[in-house]
Amino acid sequence: MIYKDFQGKKISWLGYGAMRMPVTEPRGPIDWDKAADLIDIAYNAGINYYDTAYFYHSGKSQVFLGETLSRYPRDTWYIANKFPGNLLRRTPEGMHLSGFGDLQVKNINSIAEVFEQQLIDCGLDYFDFYMLHNVSEETYNVYTDTELGIVDYMLEQKKRGRIKHFGFSAHARPETLEKFLTHRNVFEFAQIQINYLDSSLQQAQEKYDICIKHGIPVIAMEPVRGGKLANPGDKAVELLKAHAPDATPVSWALRYLQKFPEMFNVLSGMSTVDQLEENIRIFSVENPVTAAEQTVLDKVVGVMAEAVPCTGCNYCIDVCPVKLNIPKLLSLYNEYAFEPSWTVGGTLRAMKDEEKPDACISCGACNPLCPQHIDIPSALGDFAERLKPKQ
Repeated sequence: MIYKDFQGKKISWLGYGAMRMPVTEPRGPIDWDKAADLIDIAYNAGINYYDTAYFYHSGKSQVFLGETLSRYPRDTWYIANKFPGNLLRRTPEGMHLSGFGDLQVKNINSIAEVFEQQLIDCGLDYFDFYMLHNVSEETYNVYTDTELGIVDYMLEQKKRGRIKHFGFSAHARPETLEKFLTHRNVFEFAQIQINYLDSSLQQAQEKYDICIKHGIPVIAMEPVRGGKLANPGDKAVELLKAHAPDATPVSWALRYLQKFPEMFNVLSGMSTVDQLEENIRIFSVENPVTAAEQTVLDKVVGVMAEAVPCTGCNYCIDVCPVKLNIPKLLSLYNEYAFEPSWTVGGTLRAMKDEEKPDACISCGACNPLCPQHIDIPSALGDFAERLKPKQ
């Protein structure tokens, strides 16, 4: 296992994400024995970074992980957890955590109540790494709310030694991430969704660059995009096999992330022994993709996501009579067309009506200025149509 330095700590380059542990039945409870066997294999192979969250496996992931890791000396592993600000809701009656998956709505009295319960659930006195969960357009106001004081509370826990390293995970758009870090940069690391597909589709490369600009090293999540890059489709596999017949799609995805110098951990949600063993082999050798291999991956992205080729030159914005952020909308359109995801939905819900694709008046003033010759009104019209509720 290769290790990366983080503030003097040696962190296994491959981390274990406990969001997709083996279950006894589809969407059922964790298969405790099988999951514990996987942690044993991981630990004995040198993996020392384990990631969980409040709502993974309906709240049981953090319990499982804390209990299972407790069999090993506490100074030989690191555990990461997250504050569920993405589930926090306030009403005149008080605060509650909204249901997610099988979790029920939970009334709470304070931020401290949640944090203290997480320590109890994990059986810990402190968290090695602790994050704000999912900084995004929808949660920006929650995490920057001085009355709620989430960040200040966490900084106090860090001062008391109950959080060793404080960071955040994010699915935010680049402009929101930049705004968040400019607002208050007290974070030591960031966890972002990045893989060779989302480097363009979700502007993950730009997000990585923003973090590094602010002096924040990065943890990668969703390196194989929930399994999609393990099975990227026949055309994509044909391109990969033509260049390297013996390489698996997973090896391409994970080796892609080895090229980022400030990425000290890659989280993989490994739910079978085969997945775990393959990932361990890949991160036992430092072998980032070459320039020639990156060209192959660019072609794979092209066949996986037939996207409108917006380069973000912004020429269209200057002439738009309703002042739409057209590059942002086209980026969202590409992502939504590939897969209607909750991340796109969250971004759109945080936007005003006059900023959304159906605000386009189809005047066509933008088209003559587009260097990529995109029919922008048609693309935005199609996006608006796709977003309409199904009858």
